[in-house]
Amino acid sequence: MTDVGPLPRVARGQLATLVTSPIALWGAFVVVHFWLGLLGLAGPGLPLGDVSLVYKFWVQHGFEAHQWVGLDTPWVYPIVALVPMIAADAFGPGVYDSTWLSLVMIVDAAGFAVIMAFGRDRRAAPVAWWWLALLLFLGPVALGRIDSITAPIAIVGMLCLATAPRLAGVLLAVATWIKVWPAALIAAVLIAIRERARFATGVAAASGVIVVGAFLLGGGEYLLSFVSQQTGRGLQIESGIGTFWMWDSLFHPERTSIYYDGTILTYQLRGPGVEIAAAIATPLIGIAVAALLVIAVLATRRGVPAAELLPPLALAITTALIVFNKVGSPQFVTWLAVPIVLGLATRATGHGMSFRVPAILALAIAGLTQIMYPNFYQEVLQSNPVLLLVLSARNLLYVVLLVWAVVALVGRLRTGVDLELVDESNWLPRVWPFGVVTRMSSSPAATAPEPVEGRDPG
Repeated sequence: MTDVGPLPRVARGQLATLVTSPIALWGAFVVVHFWLGLLGLAGPGLPLGDVSLVYKFWVQHGFEAHQWVGLDTPWVYPIVALVPMIAADAFGPGVYDSTWLSLVMIVDAAGFAVIMAFGRDRRAAPVAWWWLALLLFLGPVALGRIDSITAPIAIVGMLCLATAPRLAGVLLAVATWIKVWPAALIAAVLIAIRERARFATGVAAASGVIVVGAFLLGGGEYLLSFVSQQTGRGLQIESGIGTFWMWDSLFHPERTSIYYDGTILTYQLRGPGVEIAAAIATPLIGIAVAALLVIAVLATRRGVPAAELLPPLALAITTALIVFNKVGSPQFVTWLAVPIVLGLATRATGHGMSFRVPAILALAIAGLTQIMYPNFYQEVLQSNPVLLLVLSARNLLYVVLLVWAVVALVGRLRTGVDLELVDESNWLPRVWPFGVVTRMSSSPAATAPEPVEGRDPG
């Protein structure tokens, strides 16, 4: 009788080889992006509405009227956000949406290559699979907003911290001048890493070039207009803070209602206490972020290294920006990819803490978000009770994620870490400079990558 005992082990080995194969990863990348692109162009709802109706209008108005948002008029976004919007018009307005999707796919491909360490460190493969899963769960909106450009740039910046802090600073600065939220990540990095001077040099250099360029183009007057434009917004229907009033609009429509703001181009709430809630939202964000940064400073004074401190800190700050925000746009889910990819990649090298819980929570948040937008957004606007339950569950998971991150961060403060036991030069997969390969390891705390023969691993 033939012994078939070893077959399952062989099958597991073949499966492990397959899922860590760069060919399989890139194949999945293409399939996911083409599927999301198809949904964006022909799926339910209007997932590319911002691209086809807003971004294209801004660009066409600039070319035809010679009046550019951010340069000649105030704008809701920082000035570099114009760059991808103009680039999407390279082949004309008739194919603007398709060109935008192609542009996002190119930027995502660069980010994906770095996440998977260019196929040279197989420990990074599960991180790459998770990012694809997040995009798939979130749906076409993952490709249909300006955040689709910001998130992969910020991911690459964070993953370059261990080996190229100046480059990391440049990338995070560029991401901030596209959509402002990565500025909080910059603050976290400046506290958490030892190479903060080199990182700050990159941030300052990139920001300096952008500011000078804006002034040379005549946009100095409106360089920071996005600050005032955002602070004037009302309470959006999908925001966590707005959840109470969404339920109130179901049971008391005569008291609380939903309206469309033609200036901000979003659906907002009107009712008793709404204006107060919207007014305190921004200060709440500031207080929450400041408190988290204070905890981080205390942790660094106790010797907690970046590998232990930065992932939960970045996650806590990013989630706080969402939980206390008066805006609850679906694309905010893409922000979570930055700290969670960082946490998963750090853990893949055998450093830091497990990020399995936030990774699972983020997938659930993304899936619930896609149900609401674009699939059943009209029902959300009509205060459908089933969709309100979905909205409430999504917003509650955001709170759970924030609590997890804060507890993890405080845990780093309480325990501390012996710096002599941590190699801060090797706490992330070596994505920059290139030239490192790794053998497959069955241990979650894999050993350090082995140098390529004839090359200096440093």
